[in-house]
Amino acid sequence: MVTGSNGLLGSHLVRTLLEDGYAVRAMIFPGSFVKTLDGLPVERVEGNICNLDDVMVAMEGCEGVIHAAASTKVWPIHSKESWEINLEGTKNVVRAAVALQVKRLVYVGSASSFQNGSKEHPSDEHYPLKGCTDLLDYVDSKLMAQEYVLQAVREKGLPAVVVNPTFMFGEYDSQPNSGKMIIAIYQKLLPGYASGGKNFVYARDVARACINALTKGRVGECYIAGNVNLNYKELFEIIGHVVGAKPPQIKFPNAAILLYGYLGTLKGLLFRQPPNINHALAKISCADQYYSPSKAVKELHMPQTPIEEAIRAEFNWLKVNHYC
Repeated sequence: MVTGSNGLLGSHLVRTLLEDGYAVRAMIFPGSFVKTLDGLPVERVEGNICNLDDVMVAMEGCEGVIHAAASTKVWPIHSKESWEINLEGTKNVVRAAVALQVKRLVYVGSASSFQNGSKEHPSDEHYPLKGCTDLLDYVDSKLMAQEYVLQAVREKGLPAVVVNPTFMFGEYDSQPNSGKMIIAIYQKLLPGYASGGKNFVYARDVARACINALTKGRVGECYIAGNVNLNYKELFEIIGHVVGAKPPQIKFPNAAILLYGYLGTLKGLLFRQPPNINHALAKISCADQYYSPSKAVKELHMPQTPIEEAIRAEFNWLKVNHYC
């Protein structure tokens, strides 16, 4: 069973599982966008992971579960939805997995559950966050959900593995998420860039890591599923080259980015509409969020597809599907 099966990662998970010969049951939130699964020979089950009965029905008879469903919304910054879906939903998946005695649960966490690292010294699985950041409920709810999964491993014998993706590019980004960045550069809407950077990865490679974790991952272990560390200037130059557009040339000082973020938050509160950027995202954009994927590469045999290929695949998909 795959939760979040119609999302960016979930759509890659379903396809890669089918390629490997698995029978796949896709748990889908009622009324959600499912065109990314069109034509695929999967069993579709509608349900809400916040409802334990729905999860039990969807998981019945499954040997393995990949739990990829999550709320990735970053507005409002403090969101009840983030906690309900990311934490309470994960608790239901864990409870069902224990009750139904699944052979393996792969929980898709987030690399943000680990401390930031520099390019010279990227962070890894040895440096988990020691508590909530109070910056974004998305980050904190994913951290708490990860801790709940690992606690169930220790106390209930849950055969679970955690895979922690970094920032993903790839086809089937129907929201879009990372696609917004590609579209903005293609349409020349970004005047400049922030000083920070991230680790970037192809969603297809993350899917492969998750599926390999079903058989190769060590129970109770976390695996950062990433690829290349790039600052935003480097990333935007790659995107510009792929889409045939001049990337932004101006590096904005941190103070300007932070001021813009606080103004965005104020605008969002006043007009009750999601701003392009809020103060939490502004802080994150100024930070170095670099990670090492070496553990996932070694133990899960995770591929390291050049990020240019991931961006090109996403850009082509966005064009074909009339996003830009």
